[in-house]
Amino acid sequence: MTFSPTNTYFSRKADQVLGEVCSLVGHKPQARARQTLFKMVMLLLLCVVLPLTCGHQEESSGPADRFVCSPVINIPKLACSGHDDNSCLDACHSKIEGLERHLDKEKKKITDLEQRLSSLEGQRVRAGLGSAADPGLSCKEIKDTVDSAQDGLYHLRSQEGIVYQTYCDMTTADGGWTLVSSVHENDMYGKCTAGDRWSSTRGSTTNYPEGDGNWANFNTFGSVELATCDDLKNPGYFSINASDVMLWHVPNNTPLSQYKSEAYLRYYTTDGFLRQYGGNLYSLFKDHFPIVYNGGTGNGPAIPIITWDNGSEDLVKSLLAPNVLTEVTPGFVHFCVFNNERAPHAVCPGLKYNGGNVEHACIGGAAYWAEVAPRQCGDFAGKDWDGYGTHIGWSSSLLELESAVLFFYR
Repeated sequence: MTFSPTNTYFSRKADQVLGEVCSLVGHKPQARARQTLFKMVMLLLLCVVLPLTCGHQEESSGPADRFVCSPVINIPKLACSGHDDNSCLDACHSKIEGLERHLDKEKKKITDLEQRLSSLEGQRVRAGLGSAADPGLSCKEIKDTVDSAQDGLYHLRSQEGIVYQTYCDMTTADGGWTLVSSVHENDMYGKCTAGDRWSSTRGSTTNYPEGDGNWANFNTFGSVELATCDDLKNPGYFSINASDVMLWHVPNNTPLSQYKSEAYLRYYTTDGFLRQYGGNLYSLFKDHFPIVYNGGTGNGPAIPIITWDNGSEDLVKSLLAPNVLTEVTPGFVHFCVFNNERAPHAVCPGLKYNGGNVEHACIGGAAYWAEVAPRQCGDFAGKDWDGYGTHIGWSSSLLELESAVLFFYR
């Protein structure tokens, strides 16, 4: 008697298993999905193990012995003479090879489906990543986990366990940029006073060679909502392990919802330079290029800007003090640059400074500028040397003077 499972039976079972897989996507635990995929594998194996059933069948007419090959799936019956066993076996082997090729294709489909299910499961489990209940380590981690994440506020957790809220740019160059700080000059006429956190809040003095030292310490201040009204430094500045920086130049008092749209300069690096300096600006200034009056190890690296997201080198030059144009090369971010009197400046945003009058183009520093002290003391140093916002001589344009510079990591 010949055992021959019917095509209808396996088709029904296949439909049932596939229906289970469809119902699982995004709704069931991953373990259940694996069980269902296992059923599919077993079903496909059965289709190979029992592709043919060969036996003897008695017929009322025709030869007494008739060798019958009954395939299971989409293969016509092969009736082979009992005296032609080799031909029958060759045909059977050919069909088996075809089924094996089909099975390889199905295995690939199963692997792709399993990977998709795993991805969906991960997104389902951490759909709330970046919330107060499930803070991320960085905006990049959130973007890598939840690809649909959009620009906006997210909760992050520092390596020390401090939870804080900041802005994430999730769209520029595939997103994942974390806002970690802003440098804002609140009073050009107050020289190293209360608002000058990125230089000195204790006056112009050589008693504090590092000034307030906030470029290389664990102090935090400000809020993300007021990053264009006041200085900002959150725990991400020293806790995130990053590769590149992005800078935005945003007019003062711009609301959070318009930071990106109102930024007239947006640019970022892509060469991963931070990896060789400890992964963030804290390590760069702490361990490699300290901001110390009449000290330090000399000028730091000038990193080329690979991409302008908004703005251009020409726009950078048009905003600078006219007298500095012969001393600068736009298209860079230059770190730790000393002027002629050995006063350090933390960052030259959008340019490389090649001369000695650094105080008229760069930002941040220590606590003492020797030339006509304390006239240059402050976060924006000597940008108003020939008048506030006059854009003549050694004075910057009014737009540059009244804008905050926002720093992002990725």
